[in-house]
Amino acid sequence: MEKGLIMGFKVGVGKSDFRDMREAGNYYVDKTEMLYELVHDTDNAVSLFTRPRRFGKTLMMSMMENFFNIRKDSKEIFDGLDIMEHSEFCDKWMNKYPVLFISFKDAGADEYSVAYDKLCSTVADVCKNYSDVMNNEKINPADLQMFEKLMFRNASSAEIQVAFRTIMRILYSVYGKKVILLIDEYDVPLAKASEKDSAENSYYSKMPDVIKGIMSTALKDNEYLQFAVITGCLRIAKESIFTGTNNFASYSVLDDGFSKYFGFLEKDVDAIITAAGRQDRKDVIRRWYNGYVFGKSYLYCPWDVINYLSELKKDPNLAPKNYWKNTSHNGILLTFVKRTDFDVSDKFEALLNGGTVSATITDQLTYDTLHSSEDNLWSVLLMTGYITKADIAESCSTVSLKIPNKEISSIFEDTVVKFFEETADTEIISSLINAFWQSDEVEATTLISDLLWNTISYNDYHEDYYHAFLAGIFVGRGYSVESNKEKGLERPDISLKDKKGRRAIIIEAKKSDREADLDKDCDEAIQQIIDKRYADGMYGYEQILCYGVAFYQKRAKVKKMQQDALI
Repeated sequence: MEKGLIMGFKVGVGKSDFRDMREAGNYYVDKTEMLYELVHDTDNAVSLFTRPRRFGKTLMMSMMENFFNIRKDSKEIFDGLDIMEHSEFCDKWMNKYPVLFISFKDAGADEYSVAYDKLCSTVADVCKNYSDVMNNEKINPADLQMFEKLMFRNASSAEIQVAFRTIMRILYSVYGKKVILLIDEYDVPLAKASEKDSAENSYYSKMPDVIKGIMSTALKDNEYLQFAVITGCLRIAKESIFTGTNNFASYSVLDDGFSKYFGFLEKDVDAIITAAGRQDRKDVIRRWYNGYVFGKSYLYCPWDVINYLSELKKDPNLAPKNYWKNTSHNGILLTFVKRTDFDVSDKFEALLNGGTVSATITDQLTYDTLHSSEDNLWSVLLMTGYITKADIAESCSTVSLKIPNKEISSIFEDTVVKFFEETADTEIISSLINAFWQSDEVEATTLISDLLWNTISYNDYHEDYYHAFLAGIFVGRGYSVESNKEKGLERPDISLKDKKGRRAIIIEAKKSDREADLDKDCDEAIQQIIDKRYADGMYGYEQILCYGVAFYQKRAKVKKMQQDALI
């Protein structure tokens, strides 16, 4: 057996269907107590939970659907879970109510017509799930006619906007009980619309009216509604989607209510790594995937923990990876740092150094005004998981913010490199490249330091950042650039080839612990080029220039290797 592997332990990466997870025997972090707290301890007609992506919202909604749905028998899949300790509650609520569960996660597109078409398809698919009730004589013939139009996608825009209410009235007629409404990722159509808004199609100006019509008719004064639970990334305020909804409660990352149910608590991670037999990775998992503060709860991102443990089964020595960056649109960070009407470079540096920044935060945002102010952008970064509260005790609108962990810090680092590549002074870069070709190590030292001074940096940068920084200088300048490619016995950091001129440059970079070590580290870099024979294989090049470059924060030192050292 592989080191640390417990037989029978398996996780379901990407699974968001509760029944599927339980029947497949996948490890499940028990969050079922939320059912009791939501229904027994509150009396909300509508509960909205806003959390970053990949924090278990859809799995939570699927769990609710399986628990309440009168059309299912769920005792077996809930057996042994916390909610079963509340026997009277389960007798009253488990599989006792009709449930309408719908997700808007796929109802977004580049054009309004396509997005609206996907929305209609989503409604049609929901109707298909209930097609077996169409022959029930209790259904009003007019409702049945409407149901068929929705299912076969013949409904008008006005009929689409009352679709949920229509389906709920039908379910009430069939089962004689009010309906529990679950809407997952309600704001995806609005988020996609805001990305594609233009004067030509007025996409964003249209979509809020559609969503508002659907939501308001389903939630406001609906006598067929038992209660509703809605999830999304942001609470939409200006569009008044929830205007007039009675007994409405909203829970964002700022609120303590239900904060422990989205994400993994410390005890959850302790349990799952014990089950996986990987207690040896606890510190690594904490540094990379912990650090989120929702209300007064400290949480890990469940998506990351599950992915990492799954891959550890295949490779027991696998280093931690960034699983989160490809699950969401990371362009907002680059948009933020490139703003010219306010400068956040010093604040980014503070965050990347492990420090905090203060901002006035609101959880009531609108997608058309997300970028309208610096405070709004900090609010979006908080709500979408790029930053988090620095202190659980803070509850006022002005809060201290920090980067939660190494995973998110690496996304910030990538953004800084991209920012440098897009905004660096081209004249300085041209002069720097010329200095390398002319063997002018003094001028190269000055120019690299100038470039570093004008970009975002932080004290804890590792060598990989400086490698990327150097690569960004040379890429796209008409040369063949290789970074960490196999050469000689190991890999040089940068190799630059001017094939027409039959000349090449090799650079080995070092990160110095002190400014006083810059000269020494340059010598070590040069010696590494010699010892590892990085120049081997560059046959036909008449000039090969080798440099050691050392970095300390925003200072750099460039030293050229003497040509006879290659002999």
